[in-house]
Amino acid sequence: RGELSVRQQVLGGMLSKLTKMAEEFNVAVLYTNQVMSNPDGGMSFVSDPKKPVGGHVLAHASTTRLELKKGRGEQRICKVPRAVCTLF
Repeated sequence: RGELSVRQQVLGGMLSKLTKMAEEFNVAVLYTNQVMSNPDGGMSFVSDPKKPVGGHVLAHASTTRLELKKGRGEQRICKVPRAVCTLF
């Protein structure tokens, strides 16, 4: 837990470099995040008790988020909870 701020700073630096490279070379950058169940989620009336592991640094670096989950059988569901529209 004591190394969290150091990891967040390193992650922020990497994401900043990726963003600059994406803008310079006009390419898309895709990165993934892991979610875990939030132990406090059961205590409150939050509809989704999952918490992203990447933290605020990863959340603020992304411009579009896709939430993928398994549906019935072989069906997969993709939600777009956040998307920033930019005009080029």
